[in-house]
Amino acid sequence: MIKIKWFKGQWIHITFRKILLYAVMLCLVAFTSLPLLYLVSTAFKPMDELFLFPPRFFVKRPDTKNFSDLLQSLESSTVPFLRYAYNSLVITVVTVTLTVMVSALGAYSLVKFKPPGSAFLFHIVLMALMFSPHVTRIPSYMVINRLGLINTYGALILPNIAVAYNIFLMKQFIEQYPDELLEAARIDGAGEFVIFLKLVMPALSPAWSTLIVFSFVSNWNDAFSPLIYITSQAMKTLPLALNTISGGAAGMSVGRAGAVAAAAFLMTIPTVIIFTVMQHKVMETMVYSGIKG
Repeated sequence: MIKIKWFKGQWIHITFRKILLYAVMLCLVAFTSLPLLYLVSTAFKPMDELFLFPPRFFVKRPDTKNFSDLLQSLESSTVPFLRYAYNSLVITVVTVTLTVMVSALGAYSLVKFKPPGSAFLFHIVLMALMFSPHVTRIPSYMVINRLGLINTYGALILPNIAVAYNIFLMKQFIEQYPDELLEAARIDGAGEFVIFLKLVMPALSPAWSTLIVFSFVSNWNDAFSPLIYITSQAMKTLPLALNTISGGAAGMSVGRAGAVAAAAFLMTIPTVIIFTVMQHKVMETMVYSGIKG
């Protein structure tokens, strides 16, 4: 065993078992990061390196021509690239914000106020978890069509606000929040909305941080819903527009391969940033699955 003096005079005990454990963990982390590294490398490969056989993992002569090809591919249409990015950003941000608020408020009302039929409502939420999202596509389309929301932002936002899993996750956290704190706040004269925003929501930060990550990833990468609800080129989102550029796996031309690689890189960056910012809270949710007392 080796002792090393660390920050603020703390001693770290290093054993062969710890060294072996950390070495294995580092190898696993490096292995799981290989797809992301290959994605970044491919986005900056010139055309002659993209079609080498056997493929080269790391780029030797990086350039940004793939990104310019991507912009040219999108600019050749009647809608500019920034319009697609704007549509995706607006839909994703609004959906994430609303789903967090609706899920938190709905779960808080079910758990702490216990309205008549709350148990029945929660059983409906649990039953909704058993169905694949594809099962509800046709009923959702009929509702959206009847509301006159086809080819609008609302068609892509409304169906993704009240998600059964989100409500279930928030309920599991809120059940562990002490009722005594709520009663003390009410005695001090705090209103219910103030209690929810200033007491409950900060305590639920691991839960809603996890919802932000999951909801952002699913909505940002969703190319299927716009394909159903959107008919106008100007209302298309980024994943659908990029899918159109590639022409599908079989129809992708050699000239577009670099643009598709750059598109995959741009689509991945926001999700990596969101998870990096929220990873501490997400890990806390996965480990504790509730509020520590």
